[in-house]
Amino acid sequence: MNYNHSYLVKFQYLGFRFHGWQKQPNLKTVHWALDKTLKFVCKGIRFKTIGVGRTDAKVSSTDYTYQLFIDEKIEGSSFIKSFNINSPSDIRVLEIQELTDEKFNIIQHPKIKEYRYYFSHGEKNHPYCAPFLVGYLQTLNIELMKEAAKLFEGFHNFKHYCTKPSAETKVERTIDSCEIVENTELTASFFPKKSYVLIIKGHGFLRNQIRLIMGALAEVGKGNYDLDFIKESLDGNSDITFLKSIAPASGLHLHEIKFN
Repeated sequence: MNYNHSYLVKFQYLGFRFHGWQKQPNLKTVHWALDKTLKFVCKGIRFKTIGVGRTDAKVSSTDYTYQLFIDEKIEGSSFIKSFNINSPSDIRVLEIQELTDEKFNIIQHPKIKEYRYYFSHGEKNHPYCAPFLVGYLQTLNIELMKEAAKLFEGFHNFKHYCTKPSAETKVERTIDSCEIVENTELTASFFPKKSYVLIIKGHGFLRNQIRLIMGALAEVGKGNYDLDFIKESLDGNSDITFLKSIAPASGLHLHEIKFN
């Protein structure tokens, strides 16, 4: 089914009340809310939307992109204004640009994604923190977690860091950078005095890969895993019994997407 025009639309959303990006029967998802708003903004105009990738329930994004196929030309500023007036308060469009390459495919086009996982430790957080960062009640060894995070950089076998991989799943991937730093960017008056962020960059990630990495790092911080265990978990020939500890979804944010 051909459309007359194609656009890339950059927008943001807080995922805490949504059941992820992908449309699902009888559930409120980001894609559902997006198309519902577009049906009002582009009333009577045929269109289709494709997201840059899936996000889990409660995962947020400060830089998500979708491809909009539509039969009529869009005037950018008026579209952004109309969409933001009529969309839910937890969704906001930032910019829109028309695509000149008819073969552009948002799913297949090479890109670098940066994810951030925000967390704190050692105390119970204010309830308002729940949509943004995860509070571990135990005191974590942050310095050891920083060392462990660097072990994920480079080309590794991530079969232990993927939920239900199939026989066709390519579990060998490259992570460009992986580090834990003190969080100074995402702040609020009700946040704990000190919090941290795991920053991961790469060309593509497996299902739940980042949440499983964060879960493993938290286990390192608790003293349940050591650095040798993490090294062994990235060896495709290893037969270790890997205790999958998946971190809660609400701390995860898709921070930036750069198309090559």
